Formats: sequence, C-alpha cells, structure tokens
Amino acid sequence: MIKKAALSFDKDLFKRSVVYNVKTLYRKSMEEATPQQIFQAVSYAIKDAIVDKWMTTQEEYEKQDPKMVYYLSMEFLMGRALGNNIINLQAHEPVKEALEELGVDINAIEDQEPDAALGNGGLGRLAACFLDSLATLGYPAYGCGIRYRYGMFKQQIRDGYQIEVPDNWLENGNPFELRRPEYAKEVKFGGYVNVYVDENGRSNFKQEGYQSVNAIPYDLPIVGYGNGIVNTLRIWDAQPVECFRLESFDKGDYQKAVEQENLAKNIVEVLYPNDNHYAGKELRLKQQYFFISASVQAAVAKYMRKHEDIRRFHEKVTFQLNDTHPTVAIAELMRILMDEYYLTWDEAWAVTTKTCAYTNHTIMSEALEKWPIELFSRLLPRVYQIVEEINRRFVKQIEQIYPGNHEKIRKMAIIYDGQVKMAHLAIASGYSVNGVARLHTEILKKQELRDFYEMMPNKFSNKTNGITQRRFLLHGNPLLADWITFHIGSDWITDLTRLTKLKVYADDEKAQQEFMNIKYKNKIRLAEYILEHNGIEVDPRSIFDVQVKRLHEYKRQLLNILHIMHLYNQLKEHPEMPFYPRTFIFGAKAAAGYRNAKLTIKLINAVGEAINNDASICGKIKVVFIEDYKVSNAEIIFAASDVSEQISTASKEASGTGNMKFMLNGAITLGTMDGANVEIVEEVGEENAVIFGLSSDEVIRYENFGGYDPMEIFNNNSDVRKVLMQLINGTYSKNDPDLFRPLYNSLLNTLSTSKADTYFILKDFESYAEAQKKVEAAYRDEKGWARSAILNVACSGKFSSDRTIEEYVKDIWHLDKVVLPLKK
Repeated sequence: MIKKAALSFDKDLFKRSVVYNVKTLYRKSMEEATPQQIFQAVSYAIKDAIVDKWMTTQEEYEKQDPKMVYYLSMEFLMGRALGNNIINLQAHEPVKEALEELGVDINAIEDQEPDAALGNGGLGRLAACFLDSLATLGYPAYGCGIRYRYGMFKQQIRDGYQIEVPDNWLENGNPFELRRPEYAKEVKFGGYVNVYVDENGRSNFKQEGYQSVNAIPYDLPIVGYGNGIVNTLRIWDAQPVECFRLESFDKGDYQKAVEQENLAKNIVEVLYPNDNHYAGKELRLKQQYFFISASVQAAVAKYMRKHEDIRRFHEKVTFQLNDTHPTVAIAELMRILMDEYYLTWDEAWAVTTKTCAYTNHTIMSEALEKWPIELFSRLLPRVYQIVEEINRRFVKQIEQIYPGNHEKIRKMAIIYDGQVKMAHLAIASGYSVNGVARLHTEILKKQELRDFYEMMPNKFSNKTNGITQRRFLLHGNPLLADWITFHIGSDWITDLTRLTKLKVYADDEKAQQEFMNIKYKNKIRLAEYILEHNGIEVDPRSIFDVQVKRLHEYKRQLLNILHIMHLYNQLKEHPEMPFYPRTFIFGAKAAAGYRNAKLTIKLINAVGEAINNDASICGKIKVVFIEDYKVSNAEIIFAASDVSEQISTASKEASGTGNMKFMLNGAITLGTMDGANVEIVEEVGEENAVIFGLSSDEVIRYENFGGYDPMEIFNNNSDVRKVLMQLINGTYSKNDPDLFRPLYNSLLNTLSTSKADTYFILKDFESYAEAQKKVEAAYRDEKGWARSAILNVACSGKFSSDRTIEEYVKDIWHLDKVVLPLKK
C-alpha cells in the first residue's frame, strides 16, 4: 500500500471549497443552503480533489502506453459515488471533521445522493466492483455503457403490488460526471448497403439511407483505493444529429420535426425496455448497438492517436463482453477495420479474434440473446452482412471437423431458424469464454455449451466472481470494519485474504461478544430504516432472515414465502410451540413484463400484511418487503443480516455475488449447492453453513427425463397441500380468491400438459423446512452462532473482486500494472 502521506488530503482547502461552492452555485451561505445543495457543493469539492489525480493517471497512461481493457456492459450498478470516492481517497476522517466544523453531518449529506440508475442486478454490480478493483490494482481500464435517464425503474409498492415509476436520478444533475462532446461519435441505424468497386478492384461497402444519432460521452471517475489511480467509466448519451426540422414544423408535420430528437431520446430513456413486443425488441437492439458502436469507435480512435498500424490493435486493447448484450462489438470492430481502415477480411478477423473476450453469466437458454433476422438485418444492415459471413465461415469449419453432422450445425450455427444467436457469435469469434463460478463453468462445458467446448476447449476457463470489500465492508459496515482493523490491521482493505487472521478470534468469548454487539447495532440501524420506510416495527433481537436479489422464479422467493406461510400455520395451530422470533426480509425488483414474479411480490406483501397484524402470534414472525432494493439500502441490509437466503434451484444460479456480501458481513448461508455457494461452503466448511435440497446433478437428471410429478408431493405432504390451497381459497386474497392461481398452476399445472414446478420448489420444500429448523437450533447456541459468523468473515478472502481481476489479467487480458510516480 502507498503511504497515506503521499495522498494527503487538505482539510482546510476542502472546507473553503465547500463554502465557495455553496456561494457560487446557489448564492447562499452554509446556514441557508438546503441539504441537497450542500451535497452538491461537497461533491464538487471532492471532484476537485479527484480531477488532479484523474489527469495525472491519464498522463501516465499516455506516457507508458499500457494495454487497456474496455469493459463493455449494458449496466453498471454503481451505487452512490460520494461516500465511495471519499473512502478510496482515504479522506473519510478529514472530510467528516471538516463537515462537522461546518455544522454538517456527513451521513445526512450522503443520503442526499440518489443511487445512479445505470444498472439493476448482479451483472451490473459485478461490473461496478470490477471497475473498483481495476483502479485499486493499478490496471488501465474503461467501463463503457449507457447514460440511462431513468434506469430500469423506481419500484413503489402500492397495495402490495409492484408499481414501476421513472427513476429520475438526474433531476439535480450528477456532480461527478464530465460531459466530453469533443469525443462524440455518430451511430447509424437502418438504410441499406451499397457496394462500390475502387480503382484497385476492391469492393467497398457503404451504408446509405440511414438514420443516425450522436453519442455524447459522459465520463465518471473511478477512484482506486489509496494509490492515486483514477480510471474512467464512460457512459454514452444520445443526441439528435439534427435537433429540430423547422421546415417540417412550418408545413404542419410536427412529428417529423422532432423525429430525430425522439429517436435519440428513446435510446437512453430506460434500462432493459420491456421486450415482449416488437417495438421493445427493436429498442433493446438499438441500445446495444448504440453504446457498442460509440465505444468501439472511440477505442479505435484513441489507439490511432498514438499508433500507426491498426493491425496491432489487439496488442494494446482488449474488449471484455459482459454477457451477450455487447456481442455486436465483434461485428462492429470488423466493420470499422474493413470499411474505414480497408483491412482485408483475414486481416480484420486476425485482429478481432485476439481482441474480444466473452463472459457468460447464465445457463438459462432464454437469457442467451437471439434476434430475429428480419429485425437485425433491417436495423443493422452492414453489421448483419458481416455476421452472415462469420456464420458462413464458422459453419464451414464445423463441417470440416464434423463432416455430415447437421445436428452440430443446428446446435452451433450463429444464424439458424431465422435467428441471430449472440452467444454463439461471442464464442465463435472471441479468444476467451469464461463462466463465473466453478460449478457454472462445468455445467456450461458439459451441458449448455458442450458442443463448443468439445470443438474449442482451450477458449474456456472459470473466473469465480468477487465483490469489492471497500464498498461492502469498509463503507457499508464501518463498525465491523473498525473491529477487524483493530484486531488484524488495515491490510485487508487491499488484500482480503488477510481476513484469515480473524480465525483465532472465532473461539474467543470476548471477541464473540464484541462481534455480536456490532451485529446487534447494525440490526437496530436496519430496524430503524424499516420503521421509517415500511412502518413496521421489527425486533432486532429476532433472527434477521434475508433474501434480497432480482426476482426470478429460479431464485425461488416463492419457496421462501410458502415456507413462511407454513410456519404461520404451525404457530396458529400450536401457539405454545417453542419458536425463536424471526424477521423475514425481502427486497427485489421484478421485470415489468414478468407476471409470476410480480405476483410473487404481491403474495409476499399479502402474507406480510396478514402476519404482521395478527396479535395472536405475539410478533414471533414479521415479514418485510423493502421497496426499491438498491446498493445504498443493500449496504445496510448486508451488515444487519443473520441468515443469507441463497436458495436458487441447483444448477440455475451462475454465481451470485449477494451470497459473498452476506458472508463478508458475517451472515450464515442457508442455501443449495448452487453457483458460488459451492465454493463458499468449501472455504468456510459445511458446518458453518446450512445446506439443503437437490444437487445440480439431480436437477439436471430430472430435467433430462422430463421433470417430476409435483402432484405426488401435493397428495402426500399435508403441510405443502395446505399452503398451496391457501393460494386459491382466498386466505391471502379475500376479495379475489383466484388472484394467486397462476402461482398455484405454475407449481401443479393441473389444467395443462406443460411441465409443472420447473424450479423444483415443492421437491425441495421438505428439505428447506428441515434446514430452517437447523437455523433456529443453531441460533439458540449463541456462542456457536458467533463462532460460525466470525469464521464466515474470516474465510471470505477468496471472494474479493481483486482476486477475480488478477485472474482475468493473468489468464485473459495480460495487462501491466501502472504505478504513479510519487510526488516530491
């Protein structure tokens, strides 16, 4: 670690800057300014401290000319920037002191910042953690994405239902961003391709008759921890090439007058527009090509400012495709190399296939993007031609290796059955394919991508995901962070493996008591948040049992709430039964068009409404659904959790990173052997987790033979039968007894020949119920629970995104660290 003296923070200059900003931005004194205005003033003062380091970093990159990774992602779930930037500047104490001297509470100011609405789930948060680690480790990097104006949506819960409203996070501006119009790029859609033959007989392709938008970059600083490095997240805004057509307006064609403006506006409005209709699919593809074309153009232009030979582009640049969304980068790079730099196909292919690497985040076939040929070819005519040629050559390669095997072509072709298959394009054209947990990678190799693995095994590797401890422990859980530093020093902040030193405290009664006191204080903090936002009083002495993540049927929030219904039934029938009070906490967004996911949210809230208001159970169970789950409230939730619900159907969760954040904060995993849970259990020992349910092999075996019969469980397990009947007898929907029938049908499907309970909820129900009993028994043993909780923290070192990034660098990207010279 670089000494703090080299990164000294001028507290007095900062104070003067805050006061000056308040005056010049708002014509107010500190006493007159609103909290939001003070937040803006503080952020601009911190930005001033960052910009010098940002410029120094970029100057050093120019001087050393290192290889650069461009991390291309549809989403970056960054969370709030102010607190994270202060932490990574190692300036928390002086900033806190300075603000106190100005009569300002740093926590209140941080709460004025909205979460940046640039991402939604684990894929986006992983991208954010990776950017933090890249900067902290000193690796040159750009994150590239879209500057969404409203993100996915802001979730409101009304009458138990999810309501999607715009997340206007830019309402007051973003003080940390820099608009860079000098680097704008034009992105073209539609039209047709003309071929012109030059004097050398070479065919040149030109897209004509197109519509276009200007992509305007906004740069956000990514501050490395304690090393002076500041990398860049570049998010693209769309602006019309021609803002307003006065001629059309004067003729009364008002729609045409603003046509270009509407095209640009729609591209950057929301993350993941609903694509269960044609217009939504078209907009998604436009979004993907928009940010990819702009990013690839910018990367090529940046390279050519310093280099002459585009054929050596891959020596200085690598593109990491974060899932299938950015895969069009492959064809776009080919287009630029051939159409703008006049490389031959073979020359362009040699560069592209050494530049692009692909991360697969799912085994769910529906999540492996496929585009209708009609849509793809109409919207991206030149890019489609290139994809078509890549496919022709790839199919020829398959035929050479597997002569006469049409089944191989059906399974592996990039274009087949009227669809462009983006995962196939990424694998065929990239130089690396990686999964994100060991189990996930093995399933890809043996199941979903088996044909590709057999043909090109050297491309495949595993890179188990990680999280940044700076955000999710140092910033999110300062009480625990200080306790850890007191016992083992601060090196864990940049080397999480140092946490193993905590193992010696797992059996120390004083340390156990200190640890559990910290957990209790964090539970009080969360209880206060719940009371303020939900109006529900929860007991911080109860077990905080938490499941917060994107809502999808395979993540099985439905299994969790069905079991809560079962516990409630037991308490109603046997009020005298021994029962340790339990607070069940959910947080999740469901995709706007995902009916069963949204109905599950309604069920959770309906069950909660009934249980929370039933005085007869004496508050032994509380059910809380935290509205608008995001990074800022996640930090509070992780720190307070006792039990981490990681209960996905085995073989379905690629990795999970929430499981790592819970572990880092001392929660015990209750889960299946799925995704990274397998590696978590390996690190901490099965005795310090609670595992249940079918294995991935068992699930896959059932699926290969058509599933199982859930009616058998319904008929033979009275507990299951009772909770399922409560879905359709009005217990939790008196005014509409059929409200939850779609969930009932998804589990039993008595009216259809299609498969029922495809995520094995009923099959795992009994095992899950037994596991929950083990949780209660373990929690009653206070010392034993404290020991396990401390060991979870001590054994979480593997799951730092720093480790993951080092593996990417060593095995895939081959970057060099940049160390800034110390100032004299």
